[in-house]
Amino acid sequence: MIKILRSFTLVGGIVLLFTACNEDAKNKPVTTAEITFKKDGELYFLNSERDTLKQLEIETAVSSYEQQTGLMYRKTMQEDRGMLFIYEEERPRPNFYMKNTHIALDLVYINKNNKVVDIQRDAKPFDETPIPSQAPAKYVLEINGGLAKHWNIREGDSVIFYLD
Repeated sequence: MIKILRSFTLVGGIVLLFTACNEDAKNKPVTTAEITFKKDGELYFLNSERDTLKQLEIETAVSSYEQQTGLMYRKTMQEDRGMLFIYEEERPRPNFYMKNTHIALDLVYINKNNKVVDIQRDAKPFDETPIPSQAPAKYVLEINGGLAKHWNIREGDSVIFYLD
């Protein structure tokens, strides 16, 4: 009986220790290293007269990990920068959201002919509501919220981009 009681006490102590450690982990804020911009190329917005509306430095998201992470955890982005998601095929893009994203964004959906087919403006930080494209897209450009309007970017405009 004493052996059973000692075993029960030992197991109970171990469970209590793990529970306490788990509670400490739950209450600890998750911190990430600062992620810095990595220029992969340049992108130009052109209107229907082929006038340049804006030139940006771009970072690309090509791999599955880069596309899943996007601009998450970044606190700021300079006005003349953006992230271009590059996909193999053109199709509707229903899976964008703002989880762990600190800055408001405009999402510019671009088809395989480099035409802007949709713009979702001022996506709210940390909102996990899906932000789908209204038309098939091969590329998605994320820029600071409000800039598409400020730069007068519209559906039907074109983009040209060059990768380093």
